[in-house]
Amino acid sequence: MAAGGRAAWLPEAARRDCPERNEGETLANAAERDREAVDRFVERFASVLVEAGIPRMPARVFAALLATDSGRLTAAELSDQLQASPAAVSGGVRYLVSVGMISREGEPGSRRHHYRVHDSVWDEVMTGRDRLLVRWSAVLRDGIKVVGADTPAGTRLAESVQYFEFVSAELPQIFKRWQEHKAALARGSDAGS
Repeated sequence: MAAGGRAAWLPEAARRDCPERNEGETLANAAERDREAVDRFVERFASVLVEAGIPRMPARVFAALLATDSGRLTAAELSDQLQASPAAVSGGVRYLVSVGMISREGEPGSRRHHYRVHDSVWDEVMTGRDRLLVRWSAVLRDGIKVVGADTPAGTRLAESVQYFEFVSAELPQIFKRWQEHKAALARGSDAGS
């Protein structure tokens, strides 16, 4: 801990004057966490995202946002937490905003922006993937015409189209089941309170 009992790992702005951090995440709550363990989690999850094709800095930014109680940080806070340059963080948030994984929010009367990961981020990501599957299927259908439906390549492309169409048709049911499951979990936690 830094002098005055404030957690040294917190962004400078949070350590200075701010008794609370981002919509109710108090310094005391944040300080109770093992910051090194959180940092290791962020880097480990970022590595998994990199393996899935997300560039490294956007993956680190996303993991950091996901691991904060508020799900909301400024670029300066991200830079401080990730020990990364403002330019690197800027590129990371720009990528994440462009693919819909986070949003940029302004504050009235301020030029500062916060970046937020939404509670429904995985729904949004999967919905985006569904649109991508539809586009892939259309292009693959064109490819079948080009290589010939009766060729080994045409057969492979046709099976890809069938797979993507199957997954795309199943996703709405999966989304519905997830919402039902999430509601049941919420009812269960409300009953236990």
